Amino acid sequence: MVSRLRFSHFLVSMSVAAVLATSLVSYLGYRLLRSEFPDVMPLKGQYPVVIYRGRGKEPDVVLQKARPPGWTSLSEVSRSAVGAIIVSEDWGFYGHKGYDPKEIKEAIKEDLEAGSFVRGASTITQQVAKNVFLSRDKNLWRKFKEFILATELEEKVGKRKILESYLNVAEWGEGVFGIRRAAQVYFGKSPGALTPKEGAFLAMLLPSPKKYSVSYRNRALTPYARRTIRSILGKMTQARYIAPEERDRQLVTPLSFERALESAQSDDGSADKEEGSSDEDSEESNDGVLTAPAEENDSEKEKF
Repeated sequence: MVSRLRFSHFLVSMSVAAVLATSLVSYLGYRLLRSEFPDVMPLKGQYPVVIYRGRGKEPDVVLQKARPPGWTSLSEVSRSAVGAIIVSEDWGFYGHKGYDPKEIKEAIKEDLEAGSFVRGASTITQQVAKNVFLSRDKNLWRKFKEFILATELEEKVGKRKILESYLNVAEWGEGVFGIRRAAQVYFGKSPGALTPKEGAFLAMLLPSPKKYSVSYRNRALTPYARRTIRSILGKMTQARYIAPEERDRQLVTPLSFERALESAQSDDGSADKEEGSSDEDSEESNDGVLTAPAEENDSEKEKF
């Protein structure tokens, strides 16, 4: 009888020890896993600020409690510019929960076929997760963390702050971060005064701003830029950000830097400059350097 009791006590003790050991391992595993996933909640009440480190270096992004001088709220950006960016970067932004299953499926298919990362499938929310909280390394672990953080951003921070943060940290050229700076550099105006075509131009830049800003540097839209801007304006019409009549009017209205070139050529009596044969040729000839017009070079650069 005593032996049976001792054996029963032994089994109970072993069971308790096993439970405690499992709990300890689970807790340590959870803490280790959470250390890989930053807390996104501070973004709800703080502001991401881009620190530009110089040409060829990755910028840093830090969160601060005080609103930065150059911060642009969503209400300060023209509706058409916001619409251009949404339909171009993440059409389903207001409908998804941080990720787009269809885009992820297509991206995985293309990446497997290519044997490398050729398509990101990142929503605006995922881009905020990457730019604000993660490194820019391209690997599956980073993509997994981006996916988890994106869902947490949607739950804890909300669409409005996510979109506003994106507009303030997105890159639009060498050293050009945030839509306020982009609107000033390319068009010499505030974000609230951007036209649909100007918004479409800025949206066109986003996938590769240093490369696609060749149109601005050459003061003439490349064939790629023209096609993309036309496509974005068409999508804006479908999404009812602009009317068909406004789309048609915008398509025939040159951007301000194009008009500046035409005016200069007219004064010189020279023929219109012909566009380069390709985006890539133009990019190589300019070495990817974004050069502001003379009247903008003297202005102090905003720090984000």
